[in-house]
Amino acid sequence: MNKLIYRKLSSDIFAFFLLSSLALTSIVWVMQGVNLLDIITEKGHSINVYLIYTSLTLPKIFSKLLIFTYFLALFVVLNRYEENNEILVFWTNGIKKISFINFIAKFSLFFVFIQLLLNLIIVPKAQNSAQHYLKNSSLEFFPKLIEEKKFSNVMRNLTIFVEERNNNGEMKGIYIKEQLGNQGNKIIIANEGKIIQENDNFSFKLSNGKITNIDKKGNFNIGFKETTYELSQLNSKTRKYNKLKEANSLYLISCIEKFFEKRKDNNFRCVDENSFLIKNVYEEIFKRVVNPMYIIILSLVSSLIILGAKNNKIKGYYKFFLFFLGFIIILFSELSYKFLNTKVILEVFFIVLPLILIIIFYISILIKTKFKLKYL
Repeated sequence: MNKLIYRKLSSDIFAFFLLSSLALTSIVWVMQGVNLLDIITEKGHSINVYLIYTSLTLPKIFSKLLIFTYFLALFVVLNRYEENNEILVFWTNGIKKISFINFIAKFSLFFVFIQLLLNLIIVPKAQNSAQHYLKNSSLEFFPKLIEEKKFSNVMRNLTIFVEERNNNGEMKGIYIKEQLGNQGNKIIIANEGKIIQENDNFSFKLSNGKITNIDKKGNFNIGFKETTYELSQLNSKTRKYNKLKEANSLYLISCIEKFFEKRKDNNFRCVDENSFLIKNVYEEIFKRVVNPMYIIILSLVSSLIILGAKNNKIKGYYKFFLFFLGFIIILFSELSYKFLNTKVILEVFFIVLPLILIIIFYISILIKTKFKLKYL
């Protein structure tokens, strides 16, 4: 009978967690999708590329919301059980309050595992795949981003201005400026032109114009009746390098193992001058590994609902305090990595703080429930 009761409680918590996660993740995903529309409007990628890229951000959004949605699900379900006196089913079947809280704590370990799996493997892989897909995708909408009487900066280090453009894509009064690194600029002026697409590559077919190369030595001009200006060799505005959040967890851990003594150095990098700062790597590993432990603390905070005051006047304030406390713990868990660059004793303290809080909350619960060892 007890197994059936616990199974019902588990299914209620899990169902509410899934529904709230789906709702919140969808809302954040849509809002983020609006902010990422520049993939089409400014960078020239297709709608298909946009949809695949934004879909690959879903694991990141779900992971960031998991700790809150689990706390919300647990708090709401336990509060509903308590308000509707459904919690009495547990006590009338001989289940002790400490045994009930033990079950909630053990149940939360499943969500700790899910959070670790997301943080260490799924999210970095998805983020890396999204960026790799984006930077290797063609700019299918590039021609449509070239507008009349407007300077367009679709490509990196490239500015295009067109005086006139008709529905067939034919242009007049074309001005192209390409920055050649630190060496100078190339300026092309043409009376007429048109963008040609071959496979996934674009080029300008220009006629009746002049090319000017400007560098430290001076200017060099050459006229042409017809020429082709290749755009395939130019870089789009899409980021080419990987961010720390996209890095493989094993790579970051190996980096910390090699250079642990340099973990607080603000200038030392993991391997070479183009890699991540060791200080940032240390903080990222902390967020991926330590933060999920706060889920257990939140499960204990939520469990305190069943130990609340019976006075209806105080009960509401008590529950509000527990929810506010949970929210503060979530906020603190997201900011605790900031303390890693303090003194060593404080650094160690904040690393083991989740374990300390778990012990403190659990001992408090044991005392309040007047436990007996046989119920542990």
